[in-house]
Amino acid sequence: MNHNSDTKELLSASRASLIFKRFALELVENYVDLKELAIIGLQPRGVALAEVVMKELKAITSHDVLFGTLDNTFYRDDIGRSGEIHIPKPSKIDFSTEGKRIVLIDDVLYTGRSVRSAIDGLMRFGRPQSIELMVLVDRVFQREVPIKPDYIGVSIDSRNTEHYVRVNWLDDNKAEVWLKDKEND
Repeated sequence: MNHNSDTKELLSASRASLIFKRFALELVENYVDLKELAIIGLQPRGVALAEVVMKELKAITSHDVLFGTLDNTFYRDDIGRSGEIHIPKPSKIDFSTEGKRIVLIDDVLYTGRSVRSAIDGLMRFGRPQSIELMVLVDRVFQREVPIKPDYIGVSIDSRNTEHYVRVNWLDDNKAEVWLKDKEND
């Protein structure tokens, strides 16, 4: 990424790495029996974070955890509204979510609409016992629906809508997070 005056680093790769480890430790702490846990990465950007969290879980425990990816395209409430074309990515959930405790993972939580649509999509795979939300960045003060994350890497005050958050995935499952001016896209 071009690191000029219109960008500000929110998370360095080393700090993001610590957050990934913390996420895995929190899951181990909160789920005594990992057999009831399923991790679902939200397409497209939440999948990379979900994969890193899974890698960290494997490093600290020998338990297998169910893993899937979910595309919410057909459950979105803005299809055709903005003129933007949404190209679906594959969903891969090869297990029933019935009775499972789901951790839905996305990179940035902004309005909450993507997560709401993901929950709608998730229900076609069964009725989970519970759904929790894990995000790397929580952009507070911009929610349009009542969605709140259970696991947060970092929270930022996003009352200023002239900026957007950019997560750059680097080699070796590392990430940097930047706040960037929208006009200099």
